[in-house]
Formats: sequence, structure tokens, C-alpha cells
Amino acid sequence: MDTPQNTALMRALTELPGPLPARGVIHIAIRHTDRFTVVGNHLAQHPTLSTTAVGLAVRIQSLPQGTEIGIKALAARLPEGEKLVAAALRELEAHGYLQRARTRLPNGRIVTRTVFCNQPTALLRARVAVRPPAPPQAPPPVQDPAPEPPAPEPAPPQSPALPGVQQEQAPEAPAPQDHAPFVALVPPPTAPRQPPPPLPQPRELTAELHRAATALLSDLRRHAPRFTLSENDVRQLAPAVAAWLERDAHPDTIRHALTNDPPRLLRHPAKLLKHRLATLLPPPLPGADDLAAPARPRIAVTPFQTCDGCERAFRAPNPGHCRDCRNAHDPAQAAA
Repeated sequence: MDTPQNTALMRALTELPGPLPARGVIHIAIRHTDRFTVVGNHLAQHPTLSTTAVGLAVRIQSLPQGTEIGIKALAARLPEGEKLVAAALRELEAHGYLQRARTRLPNGRIVTRTVFCNQPTALLRARVAVRPPAPPQAPPPVQDPAPEPPAPEPAPPQSPALPGVQQEQAPEAPAPQDHAPFVALVPPPTAPRQPPPPLPQPRELTAELHRAATALLSDLRRHAPRFTLSENDVRQLAPAVAAWLERDAHPDTIRHALTNDPPRLLRHPAKLLKHRLATLLPPPLPGADDLAAPARPRIAVTPFQTCDGCERAFRAPNPGHCRDCRNAHDPAQAAA
């Protein structure tokens, strides 16, 4: 039996205007009038989401409000199993499309509330609250005709509203917030800035130190081409490098501290070197006396002596008799 041909599809293909591509997909777009869901290309063409996650996101968007979209509920309506559905839900949750939170109801029961957003990146933008429409008012009572006021000036023309675009207006009063207000951690541009630290200066800028510092700065572009300095930059930074050399810093150590891990967009290498020379300056090397261990305090020890009478050993600063012999020879001192 021959394969049945879709004659309606082929007829619609012949009615498409303009030349058709020789290969690839050809779209026959028929406008929906009912039962359709709008899906953004950010989801349909997501670079990292799997096809299962994209299809599951489209299925969730098409469901009415309040439909159960748990793992078991979705697996019962889809050919995919629970493991595949759970993995797709985790992908959507990781990319901000889905959020699941446990909530306690007034009766004490704990349920899982699932929130789905069709465009999570729009939540990060600054939004303006939409002014609610005014309630309908009763028509005023009919009064006697009054003199006709002068005609008001025509309002300036406004741009026509695009279809499908929601018009936003500034609110008269701030809307109540359920969460704490957002606190910006970045200081405002008008905040006072701390002055940069001054460049270190050597105690004595000798000709040898100046020559070594100039050579080190001029040689930076061999090791890191992004740190190509002008003659004026080398002249200004040479005293600071001389201060490092004066503190017995090795040239390789200075070069590594100045050029290690630079920012991706390095527009002013001289400013970065000036900051690092001022903030990463090592302390002077300690001397031999500073590294010596502190001397322990000496404890005076009373020596042993041999008694002249009984030849018994006893502790005393000077030779003589022990306490028993002194008491025997001087009864008055013993009685005292």
C-alpha cells in the first residue's frame, strides 16, 4: 500500500508567498483563535535545558490554575516515568522557571506549593506597579443647564498602544510589600570615596636602585604583554619599586605580585600597578637580633654546703654550721 499523502499540507505549501528554502524546515503558520498557549523562544530554544524539560514546561503552562503538577500527578498523565519527570522538574527549578516550597495551611496541614513563571528573567528587572482601575461610579443627577465652559485645550497625541503590550502607570502611593525591602550593597555614585594610598618611597633612592627598578618595570611586557608601560608610567612607578628592592624583595617576587591574576578587562595597567605597589608592600626583613630567641630569666639557686661540725649537707650561701649545730652551740638562740 502506498504511503498516504497529506494533500491539504501540500496545497498550503504551494500557497506560501516568496521563494522557499531548498533545505531545512518550512513553517506553515496558521493563527490560533482559541485553546493556545504563548511560549517564549527563551524556553523553546533554551541552550541548556533538555528536550524533556522544555516539553514539560510547555505542558505545565497549558494547564489551568490549581492543577496538581507533582511528580506522581504528571507521571500519571505522561508517557515518561517518575524519574524522568523528577529530573525535568529539577532542571526547571535550577533555571528559575519552577519553585517548590512547603507551606502550612490554617488547619495545620503542610502542603507543597508549586509556582511556575513563564519568563523568570523578567522578575529581575525593575517593575512598576500597575494602577488598579477605578470602580464604576453612579452617574451624577441631572441639573439645570449651566453656561457652557470654554473648550479645554487638546491633549498632546499619545503613541498608540501596541496589541498584547500591557500599559503601565506610576502608582500614587507605594504598594504594600510582603517581603523586606531590597537593600543595595553597592554604594551610590555620590558616596565619598577613600583617597588612594600613596606610593611607597625608599629611604634613599640611589642610582643603582633606580636603575634596577626601571629595568624591572620596562621588562614586564616580556612576561605579561598586557603590562606594557609608557616612559612616563615607568618614571612615576620606579621609586615605589625601589622601595620594594630596598626591603630585599626579589625581582621575580615583585614581578609575580604585580602581574599575577590581572582583571579580564585591563584598560589602565599603570593604575593597577600603582595600587598593588602601595597595598602589597612587604615589611622590612627582620635582623638577626630580632629573630634570636629571648633569653630566659636566670633563677638563683642556693648551693649546698658541708657543716663544719657534723659534716651534714645543707643549703646556705656561705660555708658554716647547719641549723642543728648552731642550735646546740647557742642555746639562747634556740630558745628564742
